Amino acid sequence: MLLTAIIFLPTLGAVALFLLDRRDEGRLRQVALAVAVTTFLVSCLLWIIFDRVKPGMQFVEQRAWIPVSGISYHLGVDGISLLLVLLTTFLTPLCLLSAWSQITARVKEFLISMLLLETGMVGVFCALDLFLFFVFWEAMLVPMYFIIGVWGGPRRVYAAVKFILYTMAGSALMLLAILALYYFQGQKTGVYTFDYPTIVAMGLEPGRQGWLFLAFALAFAIKVPMFPFHTWLPDAHVEAPTAGSVILAGVLLKMGTYGFLRFCLPLFPDASVAFAPLIFVLAIIGILYGAWVSTVQPDMKKLVAYSSVSHLGFVMLGLFAFNAQGIEGGILQMVNHGLSTGALFLLVGMIYERRHSRLIADFGGIWAVAPVFSAIFLLVTLSSIGLPGLNGFVGEFLILVGAFQVSRPFAALATAGIIFAAVYMLWMYQRVVFGEVRHEEVRRLTDLSLREVVTLVPILILVVWIGVYPKPFTAVTETAVAELITVVKAKTGLAVGFSRP
Repeated sequence: MLLTAIIFLPTLGAVALFLLDRRDEGRLRQVALAVAVTTFLVSCLLWIIFDRVKPGMQFVEQRAWIPVSGISYHLGVDGISLLLVLLTTFLTPLCLLSAWSQITARVKEFLISMLLLETGMVGVFCALDLFLFFVFWEAMLVPMYFIIGVWGGPRRVYAAVKFILYTMAGSALMLLAILALYYFQGQKTGVYTFDYPTIVAMGLEPGRQGWLFLAFALAFAIKVPMFPFHTWLPDAHVEAPTAGSVILAGVLLKMGTYGFLRFCLPLFPDASVAFAPLIFVLAIIGILYGAWVSTVQPDMKKLVAYSSVSHLGFVMLGLFAFNAQGIEGGILQMVNHGLSTGALFLLVGMIYERRHSRLIADFGGIWAVAPVFSAIFLLVTLSSIGLPGLNGFVGEFLILVGAFQVSRPFAALATAGIIFAAVYMLWMYQRVVFGEVRHEEVRRLTDLSLREVVTLVPILILVVWIGVYPKPFTAVTETAVAELITVVKAKTGLAVGFSRP
């Protein structure tokens, strides 16, 4: 019942908010924050109890839901999904705290949307029934659509519609593939089921894997987003409120990379191996393209948005290396990106709340007037570019080690992406923070408040912790990753590299 509690505690909180008077905004915020914090504390029990050497799923719950169709309420987590569940429950209360003074209209509806969104996100990472997974996958789209469309910027409706259309287009194809899997397995074994572990154990003929892989991959590639399916992301990030941008970058994008790792590799191993060179090419294009486009952005928020295309390219590179270093690095980099990019969006939101501008040219000399903000901004910037001793370095290093074993030219090109990341991030930081104060509005800026510092400090602690001592995080994933690689290699005969031995 632990996973059910974590998934639906936010929903119960949303119901409680619905019953409260909308005029008492202070109480509404307090209740929402208390629910989110409680959900995080309950999810920490997963970390404490989780057996790091035991293979397979843990905390499993399974009950018949629609037995006539082979649909069950089946939940479970392993080392791969555990970190993402914790990342979700960790970031949600920080987002609510960041929105304390930023969201002033329709506060009740915003808080309800955030809590319902948390339910959908955690459900995606815990679902072990393909039908249940799809329900959670679609359910989280609705609150995110409203968060962008109601509380976003001037072009919020356009961004929200674009987000929902892109995502639902991929989802429709994935639904067809899920139904095809259900039909093929029923024909093969006489057992019609949506149960994910059962379908993986049964296996699927290589000849049927290709188009099913592509249907799943398109839905996940849009969510990552991979080049060239990324065009919805900058609009959604720029127009979303700060809390929405943090959740979008910190968690929603990881649903795409998680989908590739959880579903595409074990369900369609032959097709995954066959399409790995294409995934590598698109990942490298995303790494370099995202970095180059970020370099020329005049808007800080759009710069951080395009940097996500580059960073998630590294994750895809690691996942399709099909070795322990690459996959473990990819999983860790999902967490790292959620922390570092989430913190960057928080900082940009905090400075926008004061200056009402995100244009780099409107700043300069901030260190003289807001040293605490500038110091935290520097630490997060260095984390984002992968400075040794901070979290970003560990994940990128493992990914490059894994990619090097597969293709040295691709690994070299990916390394160039790290150099470009230093260029666009440090150049942005220099123009915003250093130099003389050129604008009177900057001179009047106030430094971070206690609430804002409290919002950022938990992320900073993890940024340093993972950078200095990543073992507690990599140890969680080792058994699940080894098990996944064993499954893929057993079904494909895969050796290190793109070709079979």
